[in-house]
Amino acid sequence: MKRSLLIASTFLSSMTFAQDCTELFISEYVEGVGNNKALEIYNPTANSIDLTQYIVIRFSNGSTTATSTYAVQLVGTIAPYSTHVGAVDLRDPNGSGQTAPIWDDLEAKADAFYSPDYNTNSTWYWNGDDAVVLAKGSAATPMSAQLIDVFGKIGEDPGTAWTTIAPYTEAAGGPFVTKDHSLIRKSTIRKGVTNPAITSFNALAEYDSIPALINVGGNDEGNWASLGSHDCNCAPASISEVVKANISIYPNPSNGTFTINGLQGITKIEVVNSLGQIIENISPKNTTVKVDLSNRKGVYFVKLMDSTGDLITKKVIVN
Repeated sequence: MKRSLLIASTFLSSMTFAQDCTELFISEYVEGVGNNKALEIYNPTANSIDLTQYIVIRFSNGSTTATSTYAVQLVGTIAPYSTHVGAVDLRDPNGSGQTAPIWDDLEAKADAFYSPDYNTNSTWYWNGDDAVVLAKGSAATPMSAQLIDVFGKIGEDPGTAWTTIAPYTEAAGGPFVTKDHSLIRKSTIRKGVTNPAITSFNALAEYDSIPALINVGGNDEGNWASLGSHDCNCAPASISEVVKANISIYPNPSNGTFTINGLQGITKIEVVNSLGQIIENISPKNTTVKVDLSNRKGVYFVKLMDSTGDLITKKVIVN
């Protein structure tokens, strides 16, 4: 109990100051097979932000405290309405077991690499049952940092992973959503979670969960096409706000067939897969279009253009 109170009191100062679109937040969490671990952070503001002010902390297996070996100082700068992708720093092709390298397609997505030696710093080695925190402060003293966002529930070990049935632990049942999966923050989320004392962690309340792998031509490939960009309602639209507000895609996630509605002024639609290939090229004749991607699991990007060439992009997940 004392440790839980320590967490709450340590981070309490930030709880009443979180405003929409004013602070960084976690936009995608990757817990892939093997050592494929990554975290995407999104800047929802109109200003570039110095990432060296921020740290990532891992609260391992239900722990309520973290030392400097579980915290990493971020590097670089993040542009307005842009992302920073950090991946675990395992790039030696000769590595094996605990040091096996991350896959090439995940490495290509990364802006920076963290925690190269597990025995020195194990921050980036989450495995589906660890709370991951974005905070403002020093990695040398993580428990004094200001809470910015939380993925998971600090102080809870859910078992193998968090699931879909309340209270969302393995004991409650339900499919795993935080192990061997990526979690993509919904576009409607405009700020991080700054209350460390949540009752339970329902990942699907703010995230879409997709499998870590997709099958392409009979081979398993990383399902990381969405890393490096994030669809968020904080970002300004080149197409008028009125048009953007009217556009909806449902259901999303989809089992293959989805509807795009509110296409007033939209003259061209492209559906692009994770390899950048155009799967569908549509010239809408009505304000509603149905798209069928049956048997094509993965993340797709729907590009909508008006007559001037202005563009907005929506993300669609096909399960």
